[in-house]
Amino acid sequence: MKESPLFWPAVLKNDGLNVLDETLIPEKIRYIRVKNVDGAVKVIREMKTRAFGQFLVVLNAFLLEIRLMDQKQLSEAKKLARIQEVAQKLNKSRPTFPFSEVTGIVARWAVMAIDSKLKISPFVKRNTEGYLESIRGKRLDRVNRIAAIIQDQDRILTHCNVSGELAMAAAICKTDKKNVSIFATETRPYFQGAKLTAWELGLLGADVTLVADNAVAALMADGKVNKVIVGSDRSCANGDFANKIGTYQIAVLARQFGIPFHVLTQPSDKIRSLRDIPVEIRHKDELLKFEGRKTIRGKCGAFYPGFDVIPHDLITSAIAIGVKENE
Repeated sequence: MKESPLFWPAVLKNDGLNVLDETLIPEKIRYIRVKNVDGAVKVIREMKTRAFGQFLVVLNAFLLEIRLMDQKQLSEAKKLARIQEVAQKLNKSRPTFPFSEVTGIVARWAVMAIDSKLKISPFVKRNTEGYLESIRGKRLDRVNRIAAIIQDQDRILTHCNVSGELAMAAAICKTDKKNVSIFATETRPYFQGAKLTAWELGLLGADVTLVADNAVAALMADGKVNKVIVGSDRSCANGDFANKIGTYQIAVLARQFGIPFHVLTQPSDKIRSLRDIPVEIRHKDELLKFEGRKTIRGKCGAFYPGFDVIPHDLITSAIAIGVKENE
């Protein structure tokens, strides 16, 4: 299966972590070298990588810190304290993302090692690497499941970026002789849809058309879309989910026009419903400036919630990682 560079955008090599700088795509393919948890927090806060890439950075940050702890020959008690400290730093890097669910798992492994009279470093390292390998296999499996729900002559709308999975599914469809076209929204203000989604779909040979964020209703009214597939940044126990701002209005329009709305999710029972999801309010300059230049003259406020929360009753199906649709 041909992979998109966005499918696994953070790779541990030698003494550091290579993180794909998604803010430079499509002009450049460049990796940022991260060597410790502070570097990991920096690339997360600066949105150098997004969503799944940030998840990879979080897990690999522990592997980096384990190497540093071993070099310093810390005691087991100090290693446990350091892992807990790393978890707290990562948890605070972005409020909407459920990093605490992942960091909590790693921190528990450290406690388990102490309780079982095992060495923390090899135990946590082995479990973290195994977890990453499992996630990779489950994502590859979901790519095939996405391809399976896409039919010949489908006209798909997507919003923001799903870290390689839709592009790879589209490539499978092409191999299977399915004639599929995809509309990618710009996804303001970062233009992930233009810079990332349209780019990677084209890279893998898909038929992709870029559309303005506010063209969705016109597309649906003209019958140019018959399926919506989006990703998610957080899922709730009742099926509600959070995704890039602009997703809610697409879900409402899909219901209005009778178009199936599919979402790629990460199952979680840690949060009950959309009312419990903390929505991150990004800095106003992300709307008032573009590539460092002001987009408006004079005094003007700006309100930019980074995410929408979408009620589960607008979803046709949730394609959950590691969970089959009939389970």
